Amino acid sequence: MIQKIKSPQINSIKWGKISTGDGHEYKDAKLFPGGSREWDWNETGTHHRPGIQPADVEELLQHGAEVVVLSRGFHERLQTSRKTENYLKERNIPYHVLETEAAVQKYNQLREEQPAGALIHSTC
Repeated sequence: MIQKIKSPQINSIKWGKISTGDGHEYKDAKLFPGGSREWDWNETGTHHRPGIQPADVEELLQHGAEVVVLSRGFHERLQTSRKTENYLKERNIPYHVLETEAAVQKYNQLREEQPAGALIHSTC
């Protein structure tokens, strides 16, 4: 049986701080099979509106994510652009758009079951 590479667990989340099982702390995080890194919105032009861009999730898929969790922030101010949802649908990638704490819970569950990716926003 081939063992797939797991994505790092999120150990804790609070306003402005995400702690991961691979020993990192981030304000906003990209998590994917085999690792994590800071999610820098400036790289893709992400803003609260129109929201998460296709380029934000592309890296997760390149690392082998087969399901994606997108967080909206603690006050659900971060949107997900329609282009991003279409991008995932066209590739038959299941995805979940949730409030941050619910997103962390869902991601931690999914990462145990299959290669998962997540974009976690730790503020608004």
